[in-house]
Amino acid sequence: MKRVVDRIQWYRKQWAHRRLAAGVLKARPIVPADDGVIYFSMIGTRVLLPYLVSIKSLWHQVPRGRVVILDDGTLTDADRKLLAHHLGDPEIRAIAAVDTGDCPRGGTWERLLTILDLRADAYVIQVDSDTVTVGPLPEVAAAIDAGRSFTLKGEAASQILPLATIAAQAIESQRFTNPAAHVQGAIESGMDRLDLPELAAPAYVRGCSGFAGFAPSGEGRRIAEAFSREATALLGAERWAQWGSEQVTSNFVIANQPDPLLLPYDRYINFWNEGVPPDARFIHFIGTHRFTGGAYADATRRAVAMLPR
Repeated sequence: MKRVVDRIQWYRKQWAHRRLAAGVLKARPIVPADDGVIYFSMIGTRVLLPYLVSIKSLWHQVPRGRVVILDDGTLTDADRKLLAHHLGDPEIRAIAAVDTGDCPRGGTWERLLTILDLRADAYVIQVDSDTVTVGPLPEVAAAIDAGRSFTLKGEAASQILPLATIAAQAIESQRFTNPAAHVQGAIESGMDRLDLPELAAPAYVRGCSGFAGFAPSGEGRRIAEAFSREATALLGAERWAQWGSEQVTSNFVIANQPDPLLLPYDRYINFWNEGVPPDARFIHFIGTHRFTGGAYADATRRAVAMLPR
């Protein structure tokens, strides 16, 4: 019974949040610029209003570039008209048109591979619809100017480390030999077994693909595809296609860029129902605790209030 009650409360909070997020429709539309920066997201009709809060609040603090959207297949004609008005007629791509090659299909792989294609001519920032910007982001602006890739940390202690070190840190229950281990823990535990001659000293960071910047590069999908092939050989195609493998690959790609930036965790955080630091500027409300308490609603209210009318 408690699970049923919790689920009902979750849906009520989700409905209430949508009503709150609708305030973003009164905010001034984005005026895009073709300046070499792309804000990229994969969205559908279900997250349209939260996405508009996410992208408008981010663009308000870092007003650059244009928006490109990957339609998960559910955007309606009405959605597209709304997006065209508020985001300066953004380019919208169809998920079914993305060729994933040897990489898995689904699990946001189409999103990552499209980003790696787009970065041939632009600095591409991947931003999830469940993120909210509530303050200045000088680190992001500086990374764009310097041509440095960046990522949101998965946790405060995250570091860029050699693959052997990552594997040595794995706990027993997450070993790749355990079929019940989550795909992220499983592949991390076997990273010392991956053969990646494309890289002189391959590294990895436990980051979060909910917010990541990919500096312009001509390397395309090469590193991601090489990593995915090795992961498939270690875990098997079915297991490697599980949810979470795209985030691992995004982390791997970022860690192997020139001088990548890990965003400071006191200002760029994942919300785990442990409070919001006083100087938090960017908050990722992950699904587990998105509607726990009132933090998501509070951040959304603050962000919408900051937007020019």
